[in-house]
Amino acid sequence: MVNKKRLIESFMELVRIDSVSREEKDLADFLIKKIKNLGLELIVDQASEKVKSNSGNIIVSLEGNNNTIPIMFSAHMDTVIPGKNINPLCDGEKIVSDGKTILGADDKAAIAALLEALYIIRENNIPHGDIEILLTICEEIGLKGAKNLDISNLKAQMGFVLDAGGSVGKIITTAPSQNSLEITIYGKSAHAGANPEEGINAIQVAGYALSRMKLGRIDEETTSNIGIISGGRATNIVPDEVILKGEVRSRNEEKIEKYTEQIKKITEDTAREFKAKAEVKINREYYGYNLSPNDQVVNIATKAAKNIGLQPLLCPSGGGSDANVFNKKGLPSVVLALGMEKVHTVEEYILIKELKNTVEYILSIINVVASGENLNE
Repeated sequence: MVNKKRLIESFMELVRIDSVSREEKDLADFLIKKIKNLGLELIVDQASEKVKSNSGNIIVSLEGNNNTIPIMFSAHMDTVIPGKNINPLCDGEKIVSDGKTILGADDKAAIAALLEALYIIRENNIPHGDIEILLTICEEIGLKGAKNLDISNLKAQMGFVLDAGGSVGKIITTAPSQNSLEITIYGKSAHAGANPEEGINAIQVAGYALSRMKLGRIDEETTSNIGIISGGRATNIVPDEVILKGEVRSRNEEKIEKYTEQIKKITEDTAREFKAKAEVKINREYYGYNLSPNDQVVNIATKAAKNIGLQPLLCPSGGGSDANVFNKKGLPSVVLALGMEKVHTVEEYILIKELKNTVEYILSIINVVASGENLNE
């Protein structure tokens, strides 16, 4: 049923359209035209104004031809950098970039699969309930499109977010919360050669603080990282300010608060030792979620995988996605793998068979919902 040639051509066409975060409009315009040609209704929301993108989120509506639970499929339009002038290549049974950029399978493989599924539904008059397809902006820079989505615009009672690496059939049911940290350490400037003893080296203070922090993998559900350090003006000036940016993630709410507070305390205590000052800003970027195998959305995803001969694998994740936001807003959502590998690198690739499997999985989910087969088992 899947038109393999059309699917591959669609994917290649999508990744050639630049759509780095906050610059999704060219891709959005392309998709709007495609979707309207299919005779579907859509709206573009006003999230663009809030996140300073040149496009809003796209919400596509496919009215059902039977009375079943309304569902949503979601993918994001933006990509990370280097994501401009992508040149996709078929390398045997996989698709790669030319090695100068990412490929953009994250998340355009999902968009290509959704478009192909829509073609198949139309061509074969496949029974289905109400379906919404949400294409978000600015996912890669903090889930900003999803955060600024008015969830009341959706009819869906559950969501399937197509945005995970690994083989099709992997289902993410648990994901962490994330706190971001911005740490500023204030020292005192002085001439580094003439009178360094009169200064307080903010970079040195930061170094001592970092050496006392527990960073990296803390346990199976908790990580922390300081990823950016900036400070200093010249080699002959004792630096009076340094800024560190980092994060703490955990699937356990007590642990994320514990280790965030630990970093804050270490920073403040170290600054006092050196007679410096520290300011620590903490922001909750997103909240975690934890769905059980018995939750309806997980049950449907599991049944749909089995129905097409895939082995469902329920997994936790160490990363966040739009599903974190949807779950927090009251829309139960799982993340589904679509076969993309080495994402966010110039070695990113996807197997053609995984692209095809993703289309079949989408159609299988639609079929399970439309049939109403023991959805609450």
